[in-house]
Order: sequence, then structure tokens, then C-alpha cells
Amino acid sequence: MHNTSITRRSFARYSGLSSLGALLSGWMPRLAAELAESGIRAPRSCILLWMSGGPSQLETFDPKEGQPNGGPTKAIDTRVPGIRIAENLPKIAGIMEHLAVIRSMSTKEGDHTRATHFMRTGYLPQGPIQYPSLGAFLGKQLKKQECDLPSYVSINPFRAFSPAAYGPGFLGPAWSPLVVASETDKDRNVSFQVRNLKSSDRLATAQVEARLRLLNTLETSFLAERPDAPGSSHLQSYEQAVRMMKSNAVSAFQLAEEDDVLRDAYGRSTFGQGCLLARRLIERGVSFVEVSLTGVDGSPGAGWDTHAENFTTVKSLCQILDPAWATLMTDLKQRGLLANTLVVWMGEFGRTPQINANTGRDHWPGSWSTVLGGAGIKGGQAYGVTSDDGTEIQEHPVTVQNLIATICRALNLDPMTTNLSNIGRPIPLADHGATAIDALLG
Repeated sequence: MHNTSITRRSFARYSGLSSLGALLSGWMPRLAAELAESGIRAPRSCILLWMSGGPSQLETFDPKEGQPNGGPTKAIDTRVPGIRIAENLPKIAGIMEHLAVIRSMSTKEGDHTRATHFMRTGYLPQGPIQYPSLGAFLGKQLKKQECDLPSYVSINPFRAFSPAAYGPGFLGPAWSPLVVASETDKDRNVSFQVRNLKSSDRLATAQVEARLRLLNTLETSFLAERPDAPGSSHLQSYEQAVRMMKSNAVSAFQLAEEDDVLRDAYGRSTFGQGCLLARRLIERGVSFVEVSLTGVDGSPGAGWDTHAENFTTVKSLCQILDPAWATLMTDLKQRGLLANTLVVWMGEFGRTPQINANTGRDHWPGSWSTVLGGAGIKGGQAYGVTSDDGTEIQEHPVTVQNLIATICRALNLDPMTTNLSNIGRPIPLADHGATAIDALLG
């Protein structure tokens, strides 16, 4: 194949596939292969696994076995010699070659609201600027025009700490997330629904089309007289909704199409099935999907905020996280999607090395862990070192700005790319002066 063979027409041919058979064959891996052969970079996507409340690094990726601060949690070997993680994550240990653990995250934000905003936007909540979330600004940059679904999908978010950290900010409503909530029936079967996409059974197809044409005429006329950002964003949102209504891409939400063995491997929890949905959305061209693990029973909340009974709670949460995350990575790889899908695991901060009187750990932004894997990341490594008691960073401290810049680079984006804010100031994807961590980039 010559470098010129990946034409706009061939791109559209792969991107426009919508029947179930074509979807199952996977147009994204085929497109990626053709692009790779042509020398053109394939479009990348991102999955954020968000751990609301702040997960304990000592019971996940930076165990301190044998130390007073370590508690009862043991460390286990992984597939990568020399890297040991907590016993709570045995399946993740088995795929460590795909992951890069950052053990030296450090911020000064120990408040849920400020820390959530900081981690999810790259900026502190201050002044008049309305900063967009990761999903909004990355989704905008990575948007695949042929995809009928929004570029940013949020599954089971817990937004109480910082609603703005989940929104489009100054980018406007066109880049808002499609929020998807789970439903669990009496038999504990988990499903996901996008409401208001189906027209009323009382209306004939011709009636629906006529109403849509009328609405489009009104929207277009209004925008012609008032060509400002709010009107433009409203029209974009309307057009996106209509595309979704008419598209077969919404079949992504029909998890019953998947084999029961695979659904069991992900785990029948809301988080496990949410990770499966994330893969199905990425497969159909969605650019950014986030899945939140909010609690053991799947109810909205900040389940990782373990001020009491830290060890038992984290163990229970990891029993949900471990199979879901490990299966997601394996599933993406087997389908040829992992090379172009970045998977990020993080919360808003970590937990105190010191164990409190309630057998819990409190808020700790000083030295904690995040994890990257998949597209653009050199897996099989642990970056940064904390002291034996976990209270200090001894090597390679990582700031939020460093992390955001690294995420951008892994997605083939320039961290200094700017968007114009609501006060007319250009804002880069990663804050001014942010540098990516080259050692983590493949």
C-alpha cells in the first residue's frame, strides 16, 4: 500500500459502518492498521477510570508491607519483575506490562472540591474563567467527525463535589458530556439507557421528520440574526441529538449483544458493565469515555473516601475494580484498540500514610499514585519513589500539570494547544510551562 492510499473516501468508508455485523468486525482496528501502514497517525481515544473520594495508594499501587503505616495489606509480585502492588489487585498484577504506575503524584489540594476540579481540568477553581473538564477539551481535540455519538460520554458520574469539573466550561454546551446512568433490575442485571432518543410511538415517521425540519428552520433563522456563541452551541447540540436519534451507533448501549462469558469477566457490577460499555463506545468512535467507581453497591457517592474502615472498604472496592479494569485492558488489546486508546486511573488525591483511630486514612495530596496505560505509554514501569513510610517523595515528583501534559502527548496532542476562554484569554490544554514525562511515553 502506498502512503496515499488512505484517502478521505476510504476513511469515510470505514467510519460510516453502522450495521451490527460491521460494528462487530471492528472498523477502528482496520482503520488503525491502514493508517499505520500509510505512515499516518491513527486517531486516538481516552478512557478515564475515575475513583471519586480519593483511593488509598498504600492499598493499591504503593504498598508499604512491614511498615507501621502499611497496615495489614500485603504486596504481591506482578508480571513485571521488581514491581509489586497490593494484594487487592491480583488481575491487574497480571497485566502490569501494559501499565505505568506513577507513585509520586503531589499537589497541595486536600479538599474534595478543589482537588476534584484540579485533577479533572488541570486548573484550580479561581477567577472568572470557567475551565473545561478533561472530557470536554480532549474530546474536542480528538473528535471524529464520522461518529454520530458525542465525543464525551460520562458513565455514572458523582458530580456533587465539583459539578464544574464535569462540564464543558468555556467551550460551551456543544462539548458537554452525554451522561449515562445505569439501571439494575430485580434480578441484579445492569443496563444503560440514553433517554429521550426515541420518538413517541404516537407519531408517524413523516410527522417526526416534519417537526425536525420545522425546528431546524427556526434554529437556523434565529442564529442568522444572532450569530453568537450560545446560539451556535445550541444548534450544534440540537444537530448532535438528531444524529443520535437517527443513528445505529446507539446500539452501543445494548450490552445484551455481548457474550455472557465476557460480561461475567468484566463483573456484573455497575462499574464492570460500565467498563464494557466504554469499550463499545470507543469501538464506535467516541473520543473520551469516563467510568466512575463510586461505591461498593454502585450507589452515587465517594466510596474511596475511607476515613473509617479503610482496609475492608478498599478491599471490597478493588474486588469490583480489579476484574473490570484488567478485562478492559485485555479486551481492548484483543480487538486491536489498545494501541490507540489511553486508559487513565485516578482520583482527586490519596490517603494519609498514618492510620487514624477509626482504622481509616484521611485526605493526603502530598504523595500518592495514578496509573496510565495503553496508547502512547511505555508500560511495565513504576515511576517515582516514596519513602519507606510513604510520607515523602524521594524521586521524580509529578504535578497535575505534568500529568495533563503527559496525557496530551500520549494522545498525540500538543499540550500548548489553546482554546479561547469566556473572557477572551487563550488557555492551553496543559497549564503554561507544563512538561510531559518523557520516561512514560512510548
